[in-house]
Amino acid sequence: MGSQGKILHVWNRLSSNSASDQGIAGRRAPVKIDAVEIDNRRAELRIHEASKVWLFPYAKLRLKPEPDNPIIEAFPDPELGNECFTYFLASGETDSIHLDNVKALNRDPESMVDLFLFDLTVEALESIEESGMGIRQLARMMDTSPAQIYRLLETTNYSKSIGQMIRLLYLLGKDVRLEVKPLP
Repeated sequence: MGSQGKILHVWNRLSSNSASDQGIAGRRAPVKIDAVEIDNRRAELRIHEASKVWLFPYAKLRLKPEPDNPIIEAFPDPELGNECFTYFLASGETDSIHLDNVKALNRDPESMVDLFLFDLTVEALESIEESGMGIRQLARMMDTSPAQIYRLLETTNYSKSIGQMIRLLYLLGKDVRLEVKPLP
């Protein structure tokens, strides 16, 4: 398989989340929700994950509970790998929310860095396809091995640095600018 075929293989694995992927170095274990608590008095859900508790206000739910239509049940959903929680309203309506959405709402710094790395990786994959450059050529330009380039292009590898990704994008003819501004 040529280098372009391998790049496409890495690109096609963006949505892959098979169990066999979980033991590879540089990948984090999937997030798991341990429990979900309903707090109608404070109008929020408390999502327990490992040693952290995340708050999710009712106002941010897609299906908003009302006094005559409260949340009657909320739980980590095993059908969704316990990476999401599902809640039921008294009317029978149901919805599921992924833990990544909860972390984004709570502005979890680690999740924001992971999302930024993911965006840089997707941009690098698209830029490689546009440029027609091969992996070996990029490896020579970065003074590294082709295996390291493949690690940089793996979207689920969060052990790479933002600096490495910026260097790669620069070699691919992209100017990366980091904007710092107050949070809304």
